[in-house]
Amino acid sequence: MKTVKTGLLKPPVFSSVEEERQHLKERLAGAFRLFSKFGFDEGVAGHITARDPEKPDHFWVNPFGTHFSQIKASDLLLVNHDGDVVEGDRPVNRAAFAIHSQIHQARPDVIAAAHSHSVYGKTWSTLGRLLDPITQDACAFYHDHSLFDDYTGVVNDVEEGRRIGEALGNRKACILRNHGLLTVGHSVDEAAWWFITMERSCQAQLMAESVGKPVLIDEEHAEKTSKYVGNHHAGWFSFQPLWDRIVKEQPDLLD
Repeated sequence: MKTVKTGLLKPPVFSSVEEERQHLKERLAGAFRLFSKFGFDEGVAGHITARDPEKPDHFWVNPFGTHFSQIKASDLLLVNHDGDVVEGDRPVNRAAFAIHSQIHQARPDVIAAAHSHSVYGKTWSTLGRLLDPITQDACAFYHDHSLFDDYTGVVNDVEEGRRIGEALGNRKACILRNHGLLTVGHSVDEAAWWFITMERSCQAQLMAESVGKPVLIDEEHAEKTSKYVGNHHAGWFSFQPLWDRIVKEQPDLLD
């Protein structure tokens, strides 16, 4: 009888910094393409960043004003923590720098962070509430997301970014009241997946509450489920089918 191996895929191991950087940039471009495909783009709002593997105080980010659907790996900007573009010839979104520089500074474990003005995320954010454990997918955020319970306008100052970083704490996600969602991860894949599934969890709870009172998963099972679907590897692994899809449909993102 033939034995079928059921072990999960694991994140790649790189032989050089250059190889790791190219992989990171390709995944970042792929994440932008997926965000566009899922409708997470609105004008010039939104950004995903990834810490450079060689220079931990630098991060890669989308150029300001370039549509998510058109971003290629070669379009990405390298920005230092002073806000200077050190690689690339396009401007950087000031809000991207203000928020993400402080997230990366406060969380050395974080490789990538994602934020956009997605419809259900920003709608849920107006309630000033955390998500409830009403579905298996929402359990990924059980006791692992926070609320930035303030809004003072467009984030243009690093002090505001610092306060968002404090609100995030050691969690994987933060709901920015009257603004939207922010997720982080140990890889671009993970941060992007948490954003995608958190947006859908917001949608699910909004829909459920529109017709009744959702039944919550009890604490014991929510905690158990969180450890299964909310760990770092689960986040990375869940992104892989989406990566396969987008790179097959839009291979130019690798350029």
